Amino acid sequence: MPKINSQPDISVVILNYNTRDLTRTCLTTLLASRLEKYVMEVIVCDNGSEDGSVEMIADEFPGVILIKNGKNLGFAAGNNPGIRKAKGRFVLLLNTDTEIPRDTLRVMIGFMDSNPDAGAATCKLLLPDGSMDPACHRGFPTPWVSLTYLVKLEKLFPKTRLFGEYHQGYKDLASIHEVDCIVGAFFMVRREVISEVGLLDEDYFMYGEDIDWAYRIRKAGWKIMYNPTVTILHKKKQSGRANILATRRVTTEIYFHKYNWLFYKKNYAEKYGPVLTFFVNAFYSLRLFFLEKFGI
Repeated sequence: MPKINSQPDISVVILNYNTRDLTRTCLTTLLASRLEKYVMEVIVCDNGSEDGSVEMIADEFPGVILIKNGKNLGFAAGNNPGIRKAKGRFVLLLNTDTEIPRDTLRVMIGFMDSNPDAGAATCKLLLPDGSMDPACHRGFPTPWVSLTYLVKLEKLFPKTRLFGEYHQGYKDLASIHEVDCIVGAFFMVRREVISEVGLLDEDYFMYGEDIDWAYRIRKAGWKIMYNPTVTILHKKKQSGRANILATRRVTTEIYFHKYNWLFYKKNYAEKYGPVLTFFVNAFYSLRLFFLEKFGI
């Protein structure tokens, strides 16, 4: 087991909300990390869970710092207390539905130390079927990029720059390289970057906050890197937009569009001007209307 809670090199911040069993597995694999010279602290922020998560963490993982948010604050506001408390040179946002191989954190810390111009980085996220989670390797959702994604042109032509920019599938996924955006399930960032660009934007409740953070990091002149030499398992298909429950799928689909629209208004509306913004606003208004009224 790695040393934790002395002067840390990395602070791992995990947001828990009624995911007791997933959180137990995540923490178990995380605390089995082979860090060698590096020191880790682990912070779990709980968003008012009612499934025994808090008691389980306190009983089974006494070395973990537990922050009780008291209610479901969403992803950004839920994680921010942990980020504020973090003392590490690097802060890693990590989802509860992940499992961490023993060498991943050590390699990623060394990678960041060897690339001082990298403000943030991720490893390669693998889904339960062994395929890559494309969310760990994204371009920013400009109007064109969003359109090609929503009308499935990216799915038809994933290896082309013209239509495949949303997940940048035209790049060599087996090599280390720069990307626009990484996913909040494994988002490793330098402390000085957080000091420069700020915390997660709490206007986002679910979806969009990691894109917004990446956008601010890139805008400040830092690189965001994808390092596929190490991996984690991301069991994301158990929840959200892929959930077997239709009501949960619709709810998360609403969040997805609502907060992607917010990202556009915050970062692109002025850049693209009133005419294009009118059509973007019309699209999101109609999409949310049909989702909220009819669930489609």
